[in-house]
Amino acid sequence: MSKQKTVKVTQIASPIGRQAYQKKCLIGLGLNKINRSRVLPYNESIFGMVKKVKHLVKYEIME
Repeated sequence: MSKQKTVKVTQIASPIGRQAYQKKCLIGLGLNKINRSRVLPYNESIFGMVKKVKHLVKYEIME
């Protein structure tokens, strides 16, 4: 069985004063407060949202 890749995303900055789409991306990732983390499946839609807010989050890709 092949293990599916996941990505661990942690919010490190506030979306206050940012564009509205950036706050929506954080909510879509399940983040809304600093230091919250989520482990999400690695796919194009998730990673696209991560790239839009890469200055507000830190992430690591796990096997």
